[in-house]
Amino acid sequence: MIVRFGFYKDGKRRALTMSYDDGRMADLRLINIFDLHGIRGTFHLNSGKFGKEKYIKSSDVCEKYRRHEVSVHTLTHPFFDKISNEELIVEVMRDRENLEALCGYPVRGMSYPYGCYTQKSIELLEMMGMKYSRTTVSTHGFGLPQRFMEWHPTCHHNDEKLFDLLERFKKYKHPMPLLYVWGHSYEFDRDNNWDRIERFCAEAGGLEDVWYATNVEIYDYLTALHSLAFSADRTVVYNPTATDVWISVDDAPVRVPSGATVDLKTM
Repeated sequence: MIVRFGFYKDGKRRALTMSYDDGRMADLRLINIFDLHGIRGTFHLNSGKFGKEKYIKSSDVCEKYRRHEVSVHTLTHPFFDKISNEELIVEVMRDRENLEALCGYPVRGMSYPYGCYTQKSIELLEMMGMKYSRTTVSTHGFGLPQRFMEWHPTCHHNDEKLFDLLERFKKYKHPMPLLYVWGHSYEFDRDNNWDRIERFCAEAGGLEDVWYATNVEIYDYLTALHSLAFSADRTVVYNPTATDVWISVDDAPVRVPSGATVDLKTM
């Protein structure tokens, strides 16, 4: 019996997540495109800019982003290496509090304004309850994050390799590939290339072996997967978390329900 981590939720072999920053009005058009194709993602919002020119209103958050994740991007979008620790704490916690009051659930992730961060800022963010944060460093690969507080995406949506990467992702043979695309929705207006994201979502959506997830759903699933407790001979597994997970047993997906102990010999 060969037991591995090989599957995402519902036994899907691949996962795709999207990540968009700032909370501009163009988010609303982008959300419609995502929803049309079953794409899901995370929107990192600057609540201190709500209602300003070209930014969403606070009243948009609960309804417009309901199928997606709302996440921290700080109150006013500062460079983390140019503010004090006290200012960083205020920027993150006030943004988090504002977003939680609007969306009604704990906000646990973020992306770095300007992609800027330091090791000290990571320490502070972890103490404030942040579980992941996206950078702006493209990997051009499909590997899972080595450290969630330095979560490097696959690429930006304007990357010249975007569609080549999508085709590689569809055919990728290694276990559990993750395609992670990021950007800013206002860039589609600026660059007059809404057709680019429309084509991407049309080609990336509706794939039977892909789990379409938000950033925090990816975090929660991988955390639960790595929390599994196996017997010494790896024939019995216990899931101590509140998340169902799927493992690979002789290359077939096996569900391990939350709180359950599963004897793999009987599968």
